[in-house]
Amino acid sequence: MVINRAAQLDLVFGALSDPTRRGMLETLSGGAVNIRTLAAPFKMSQPAISRHLRVLEEAGLVRRQKRGREHHISVNSQAAEQARDWIAHYTRFWKQQFDAVEEYLNKQEQKNHVE
Repeated sequence: MVINRAAQLDLVFGALSDPTRRGMLETLSGGAVNIRTLAAPFKMSQPAISRHLRVLEEAGLVRRQKRGREHHISVNSQAAEQARDWIAHYTRFWKQQFDAVEEYLNKQEQKNHVE
């Protein structure tokens, strides 16, 4: 399934909007773990954990690998990097806009002092 960039960003930001999923990603930052280990800090049912993992997988933020009977989950940094790049682009854009407004206001202030 091919998803356009905007739809992919929607999935990533939607996945990151939930504190449980952010907590799961924080746990995974230490390396791949099995689902039982990943679920341990969260007081919720196995189906709820599965739903959170599905959201993270659909957003491309995690990968699942089956080892024997266990499923191991690891971080997939590519989707997060795309979101980071999007944020960086708009950070630069808005900084330039604010700099331009500041320059304009400074010129107006100088003009008012001269008059």
